[in-house]
Amino acid sequence: MNSASWEAALRSAGGAVAAAEHALEHGAGAFAAGRPPGHHALTDTAMGFCLLGNVVLAARSALTRGAGRVLIVDWDVHHGNGTQALVERDPRIRFVSLHQWPWWPGTGAESERGVGNIFNVPRPPGLEPDVYVEDLWAAVISATDDWAPDLVIISAGFDAMAGDPLGGFTLEPEHYAELTTRLRAAVAPAPVIGVLEGGYIPSRLADGAAAHILALA
Repeated sequence: MNSASWEAALRSAGGAVAAAEHALEHGAGAFAAGRPPGHHALTDTAMGFCLLGNVVLAARSALTRGAGRVLIVDWDVHHGNGTQALVERDPRIRFVSLHQWPWWPGTGAESERGVGNIFNVPRPPGLEPDVYVEDLWAAVISATDDWAPDLVIISAGFDAMAGDPLGGFTLEPEHYAELTTRLRAAVAPAPVIGVLEGGYIPSRLADGAAAHILALA
């Protein structure tokens, strides 16, 4: 942290909120390319590069602006422990997380269900990418069974890509595009937005984000 960190955190969170507001107003997707990320931040504690819970702030803003239900899908390689902690008692928000297990921060077991609104998909590293895609998709289907969201927010971390130094998953840009396209079709007419989380090889991060954004568009 330095003297610019708080301003950066405010702008990153504000970008996520603006994306949600845009989506609700126009019925269209958006992508918030902000840093620092947010899905590890707790109510009063910074954690794992995260200062503010960006996607949770966006979800709560959407709820105050007329959305009745918000689905958060987190495909970052690390479990979004902060997001889960902030929403696990709120039945208006459902949280689906695919993440490496066992891995930092050590949370995200399948048994963690909140008030029935938490859907964790912990998986080991090194599996075929289609396994991760289909297992995440099965959790999305479970989370939306007889529960149609008004907005979907993707915690779009790209550290689950093959070769990332902070993870051991094997996804490629086309898998993010496929998941984004499936989500848009499954929850239509609800809009889908992406909020940047992890990703630690800049060129690979760019490729993953570009594939995701093109699918959002």
